[in-house]
Amino acid sequence: MKRIGVMTGGGDCPGLNAVIRAVTKTAILEYGVEVVGIRNGYEGLIHAETMPLTVSGVSGILLWGGTVLGTSNTANPFKYAVHHENGKVEYEDRSRNVCENFEKLKLDGLVIIGGDGTLSSALKLSEMGLPVVGVPKTIDNDLAATDVTFGFDSALVKATEAVDALHTTGESHNRAMILEVMGRYAGWIALRSGMAGGGDVILIPEIPYDISKVCESIRERISKGKKFSIIIVAEGAKPAGGEMVVQQVIEGSPDPVRLGGIGHTIGRQIQLCSGLETRVTVLGHVQRGGIPTPFDRWLATRFGVEAAKLLFSGKTGSMVALRGRSVISVPLGDAVSELKRVDPAGEEVRQAKAVGTCFGAE
Repeated sequence: MKRIGVMTGGGDCPGLNAVIRAVTKTAILEYGVEVVGIRNGYEGLIHAETMPLTVSGVSGILLWGGTVLGTSNTANPFKYAVHHENGKVEYEDRSRNVCENFEKLKLDGLVIIGGDGTLSSALKLSEMGLPVVGVPKTIDNDLAATDVTFGFDSALVKATEAVDALHTTGESHNRAMILEVMGRYAGWIALRSGMAGGGDVILIPEIPYDISKVCESIRERISKGKKFSIIIVAEGAKPAGGEMVVQQVIEGSPDPVRLGGIGHTIGRQIQLCSGLETRVTVLGHVQRGGIPTPFDRWLATRFGVEAAKLLFSGKTGSMVALRGRSVISVPLGDAVSELKRVDPAGEEVRQAKAVGTCFGAE
């Protein structure tokens, strides 16, 4: 190999720049090859938009949030949205453009950093013959092939800090404080920030809730002199027999469903049933931004180094993953075959229940 590319796709998260730095420095210092950054996710592969990556150029980006390459969570090379002047939108398969530009840019390999949507497209490109290695990125921690994804720890720290802050204002005013966090269809951020922050109620997608059970738990706290409650709600939480709250559906996107709004629904219901004044905080994209935690910088660096080594050893069509203390490779197909979700009967949920946490289903 003489020239490789690096791309970040999907939503941004802390740690992306650490991977870019690690891939670039490993490829240049260990293997003496040229590294090209693909701009704005799959948009850059479809339109051949690149930037050079050098050892000096990636110096200092280890602790930066976001991605110096830019990203897109709507560009899908297999269902690419083409917007016409009359407002009409058509969807086209641009995967051949990706393959042609791969040749045009004289690339010998490609590291694609992303979550399940980005890596699902990476798998298809690999099946078309492109030498691809994936790196798992998502704050949702929902890729089953790896113990943890980088970006999750940084999001978890921000969510826990928010829970801590809501404790003081909630207790001061005798309010029910609702915090809505991200996570899509997995409840990892809500569960672990709720446990770490001492949340009284945690609502996650994996355990459909009964609002009467939630209210019963809050009224019981009030009867015991606890005149405030902290409720952490995952954006994908839903009532038993009901549906998730969807803000928007973006056709053609690898991740088309935008969740959000469940926190306000819960807030209105709790105020009616408990009599407590409620306040709702939607943490939103604060969870995605800012500098990565030391853990995420450490993990992202390890992932980047191993991704480069996989390319140069010819082990393409694979993804790096953390298993225990070791970084290994797994087939891309395994990486995107299923989501990793919280086990409702698992150890963490049992431990949370043991200290009195309500999941709205007891």
